[in-house]
Amino acid sequence: MAKLKYNKQGRLLFTKEMKKDYTILCPMMAPIHFRLIVNVMKNCGYHFELLSTTGPNIVQEGLKYVHNDTCYPALLVIGQFIDALHSGKYDLNKTALIITQTGGGCRASNYIHLLRKALKKAGLEQVPVISLNLSFLERNPGFQITLSMVRKFVAGVVYGDALMLLHNQTEAYEINKGNSGQKVEKWIAVLSEQFNRGRGLSLKEQRKNLNAIVQDFAAVPVRKTPKVKVGIVGEIYVKYAALGNNNLEEFLRGQDCEINVPGIMGFALFKVDNRLEDIRLYGGRPAKKFVVQKLMNYLTKMQDILIDAVKTEPKFLAPTPYTHTKSLVKDIIGYGDKMGEGWLLTAEMMELTEQGYENIVCAQPFGCLPNHICGKGMIHKIKAVDERSNIVPIDYDPSATRVNQENRIKLMLAVAREKLPNQKGNINQQNK
Repeated sequence: MAKLKYNKQGRLLFTKEMKKDYTILCPMMAPIHFRLIVNVMKNCGYHFELLSTTGPNIVQEGLKYVHNDTCYPALLVIGQFIDALHSGKYDLNKTALIITQTGGGCRASNYIHLLRKALKKAGLEQVPVISLNLSFLERNPGFQITLSMVRKFVAGVVYGDALMLLHNQTEAYEINKGNSGQKVEKWIAVLSEQFNRGRGLSLKEQRKNLNAIVQDFAAVPVRKTPKVKVGIVGEIYVKYAALGNNNLEEFLRGQDCEINVPGIMGFALFKVDNRLEDIRLYGGRPAKKFVVQKLMNYLTKMQDILIDAVKTEPKFLAPTPYTHTKSLVKDIIGYGDKMGEGWLLTAEMMELTEQGYENIVCAQPFGCLPNHICGKGMIHKIKAVDERSNIVPIDYDPSATRVNQENRIKLMLAVAREKLPNQKGNINQQNK
C-alpha cells in the first residue's frame, strides 16, 4: 500500500507512487467515446478501468450514501463507484476513482465533494479521488493532464461522434444484424492503436480516417424502410448513459425506430463559446479572448472535417454546423442562458426537428432546473416555431418507474406513427 499523503486542506492526494500500481475506476457515460478516451489514458501509463456495471444495486448504493434530493446522475455515478468498491474485485488499498469537475454553477461541480463524503461514510477514506478538469481546480502529483493527452481526448470526441452517428443511421436498416456494431468495434481498435503511436491526431489524418470510416459504414448492406425517427436530447449524463436513461436507445430500437443523438462535439463547442459570450456580455482580458477564440477555431475546424466526411456519402445525414445550431435559437432564448446544457438544449431540439427527427425524447433528471427551463419549459415555444415537433419530456429518478417512462414514450411514438405513411414517398426517393 502506498503511503497516503494529504494537501494542506486535508485532501487525499493521488501520488506519483500510486500511478505505478493503482487501478483508476472511471464511470461510464457515452460508451464509444469513453472507450477511446480510456484507451488514451492506458497509453499514458495509467491503469484505467471503465465501469460498465448495471443493475439495482447501483441505485441502492447511491441512495444509501447520497441524499435522494441530489442530482440523479450524481447518485448513479457515486452508486456505481461504491458498488464496484464493495464488489470484492478490487484491492481497496490500490484503487482510485476519477470524476469530472466542471467548476460551473451546475450541481455537477459538487459531485466530487459528494463522492468523498460518500467514501467517508462507507469507510473507504483511503481511496483517492482524482478531479478531471481543465480549470486547475485540483491537482495531484501522480496525475497530470498534458497537451498531448488533451489532443487525443478531443480527437476521441470527434471519432466517437462519427462512429455513434454512423452506427445509429446504419443499424436501423442493416440487412445482416450486427454489421454496424462490428464496424464500431473495428474502428475503436484501429483508432486506439493509432493513438498509441501518436497518429490520427492532425487535421489531415483525421480527414483521412473519417473519410475511411464513412466509406466503411456505407458498405454495410441496408434496406431502407419507413421508420419513426427519434432524437434524444437532455442533461448530458442521462442523454448518453444507458444506466441513467434505463437503456433508452435499446428500447427505441426495439420499437423499430431510427435514433439520432447529437454528438459531444456540439457540447464542447458550446462550453468554449460560453467563454466568448461572457467576454462579450461582461468584458474580459484581450489575452483570454485570443486564447479562447483560437481554441474555438480549432474545434470548429474539427467539426467541419467531420461534416465534410459524412457528406461524401449521400446516404448519411451529416451533423449540423455549430454556428447554424446556435442561430436557430436567436431571439428565442438568450445566449447568456448557459447553466447545464443551457440554450444548447433548446437548439438541439430545433435542430433535430429541422433534420427530420421531430419526434424527440427530452431526458432529464428530476429536479434538474436548467433542463426543466431550457428543455421542458421551451417545448411550447419550439412547437410554435415548428409545428412538426413532437416532444416528450421524461424525468429520470430513483422513484420514477421504467414502465411509466416507456409508456409515455410509446404515446409519443403512436402520434409519430400516424404521420409515418406521409413519409413513405421520401423513403422511396432515398432508395432510388
